[in-house]
Amino acid sequence: MILYFRGWILVTIVASLCWAAEAQSRRGGTTSDHWVATWATAQQLMPGGFGGRGGNRAGAVAGRGPAQSTTPSSTTSAAATPPTRPQSGPNASNLPSSFADETVRMVVRTSIGGARVRLRLSNMMSAQPLVIGAAHVAVHKGAGAIDPATDHSVTFGGAETVTVQPGVLVLSDPVDFAVGPLSDLAISLYFPEDTGAPTNHNIGLHSAYITKGNKTASPSSPDATVMFAYVWLAGVEVAAPADSRAVVAFGDSITDGYATTRDANHAWPTLLAQRFNANSSTRGVAVVNEGISGNQVLRDGAGLSALSRLDRDVLSLPGVKWVILLEGINDINIRGRSDGPNALTDAELIWGYRQFIDRCHEHGIKVMGATIMPEEGVPTASERGEAIRQSVNKWIRAKGNFDAVIDFDAVVRDPERPKHIKAGFDPGDHIHPNDAGNEAMANAFDSKDFRD
Repeated sequence: MILYFRGWILVTIVASLCWAAEAQSRRGGTTSDHWVATWATAQQLMPGGFGGRGGNRAGAVAGRGPAQSTTPSSTTSAAATPPTRPQSGPNASNLPSSFADETVRMVVRTSIGGARVRLRLSNMMSAQPLVIGAAHVAVHKGAGAIDPATDHSVTFGGAETVTVQPGVLVLSDPVDFAVGPLSDLAISLYFPEDTGAPTNHNIGLHSAYITKGNKTASPSSPDATVMFAYVWLAGVEVAAPADSRAVVAFGDSITDGYATTRDANHAWPTLLAQRFNANSSTRGVAVVNEGISGNQVLRDGAGLSALSRLDRDVLSLPGVKWVILLEGINDINIRGRSDGPNALTDAELIWGYRQFIDRCHEHGIKVMGATIMPEEGVPTASERGEAIRQSVNKWIRAKGNFDAVIDFDAVVRDPERPKHIKAGFDPGDHIHPNDAGNEAMANAFDSKDFRD
């Protein structure tokens, strides 16, 4: 009787394992897949106060309406009716306040490739459940068109639809779709119901195409309107070789690529990924951009603070071995200009860095510190703020505080006027490097730092 019972248990276990393996195979992956983030973007609070988890601001308009950017150099937009999207400033996102019976096709640039792919969808900042009626991934050919031969339906637990509750991040099922490095992928999401305010990244710098109805499998984006933001899409992961790993570029608008050319992939993290791919010793190193324009180290504002979003935007990503931290100028400009009860000090900002480093080290992740870049000529710059910047940069450069250092201040400053960025790198706002400046920043790294 005992032998029979043990045999029955053994048969049951084997059958269960076979069923699990078969189910995993149907979903396009294996239990031994080594998942690494190949692209990511950081979610932030809905600009303009169209609801979100914090509720509406006074005077906010529900439904279709103009998005107002929270970035420093943008202005309030004028109202517009569909299909024209609201616009404002040189980096206007044209982000609508909600979607209903619409498909959004977003374009992402991978950093490394892999045998399979899966999506990370986040409803982190939204106030209501999000219904996704269909999702597809394909190679993007340009102008919202895809290569139909590469089009794949994306499922969630085997279903083509999924409801994402507020505050929740979901992973799609793996898709058996070999993705190459530095590839442009089109991620198409269909929203059958009114979504409410979108969890978003407001400065996407890539065209995203909005069409009526379910066009997730459409070879083109007919009658599309264009925005420059990512909605609910937090990341793309690939099943990569076992020695593959990821570097997170973590920062503010300078990391976000604020002053770079749209649809040109000229933010310094993207250019760094290109450098890594060209070197056989770093070809398996992904670089993902977790910059948020206006972000601060210590306090919420344009998105959650660096310390608040560290778990979500770094520690939860698969395959991360390094973080490049470039933050602090917004803390300085907002609270470092004058003395007072809430005035920023260099010691407070350094404490924030130490917190960031210690928490990353707990997870076996190394942190490279980036010096804060010059900004004289910016209206919020001040003598007190400059003194904090110099003190903090001295601490960043000191041996033993970070695992490594990248001296962006030295890369971009004007040798004749070291409080200014070089004229050739200045787009006119005296703080955000242009395409040439971002290229110089990417070229300043020693790839040897990221080989372990």
